[in-house]
Amino acid sequence: MQLDRDLRSHWTLDPKVCFLNHGSYGAVLAEIQEVQQDYRDRLEREPVDFLQRAFASLLDNARARVAQFVGARPGGLVFTDNATAGVNAVLRSLTFEPGDELVCTNHAYNACSNVLHHVANRFGAKVVVAQVPFPLKSEDEVVEAIESVITGRTKIALVDHVTSPTGLVFPIQRIVDSLKERGVDTLVDGAHGPGMLPLNLHRLGAAYYVANGHKWLCAPKAVGFLYVREDRAKGITPVVISHGANSKRAGYTRLQNEFDWPGTIDPTPILCLPESIEALGRLVSGGWPKIYERNHALARHGRDLLCKTLGVETPTPDSMVGNLAAVPLPDLQGIAKPGAFESDPLHNSLRENHGVEIPVVHYPGDPGRLIRLSAHLHNRVEDYETLVKALGEELAANTA
Repeated sequence: MQLDRDLRSHWTLDPKVCFLNHGSYGAVLAEIQEVQQDYRDRLEREPVDFLQRAFASLLDNARARVAQFVGARPGGLVFTDNATAGVNAVLRSLTFEPGDELVCTNHAYNACSNVLHHVANRFGAKVVVAQVPFPLKSEDEVVEAIESVITGRTKIALVDHVTSPTGLVFPIQRIVDSLKERGVDTLVDGAHGPGMLPLNLHRLGAAYYVANGHKWLCAPKAVGFLYVREDRAKGITPVVISHGANSKRAGYTRLQNEFDWPGTIDPTPILCLPESIEALGRLVSGGWPKIYERNHALARHGRDLLCKTLGVETPTPDSMVGNLAAVPLPDLQGIAKPGAFESDPLHNSLRENHGVEIPVVHYPGDPGRLIRLSAHLHNRVEDYETLVKALGEELAANTA
């Protein structure tokens, strides 16, 4: 495939590393690093003036731009450190009865499923895990797996928009609509949503949606958001209770009053988020629609090269590929499988011996482990050619 131009110069990534793991921690645009430093300089020149006089207006402007970008009602959108913080805020605000059921899937992000288990244990509720297969042939398999575990005791479902270990784009509108018909609220883990997929959260209609800004929007670390549907806002409180619990500001929703000031923080990642949206949109002719198109095509291209190298079938339909793609790895006799939270030896070898930064993901059950690539504007076709060459050498060395 052909790409219009090389965009790597807009990041400060190590030129000696083939970086195919944007999905884990993101990478901040060079331009936005400068913007953040400008905000920090302004903050430190006069901290009181910045935080007490200027910040509220700056925060309102940031919220308005982000809400516009994701199709959200500004009154229901508040900023968090990351998506996991948003999941904590929602689940730890809710109450359940013994025997209630809280649903997730076997593709859920570990940190977020931990919150689900913590809350369930507190109330004597039960976590029910829907078994979504991987590889799979259609979106129907996701919907059917989730629907199959819904009962009259199900109170909430934590569902990924894009799964972390397997990189699957779930048919989230179908899932939200199906659960709503059954009287079940959906908490969408949209950690990978903004910047990977076009969003309209008002139309989606999920009770709750959490997201990150540091991943595909390339903003600084420690910025995400929580969006709450208006009829579910009552009782949702931040993990950190602060001044907003009894200090109300005219013109703001209760949600905004309680979340907007958790205490003294570095607010510059939040303030950079709208500027990062604009900066990325300027890099490609055609703006965000073309960015989505380019990155999805590049991820599919890289996946297809991997499948050819590994001699495996394409594990998912194209419609379920965004900026991430995971491919099953063969059983490598010479490389032991690590535990769930250990760094995979193959991952280490690819980085140390070939300069390829890509996650090798532990997957509970067959196929055991996956290799998951990313695609963003700083990536090129040549990156995936470098990957398959390196992987081919590792496979040859460990099957000889």
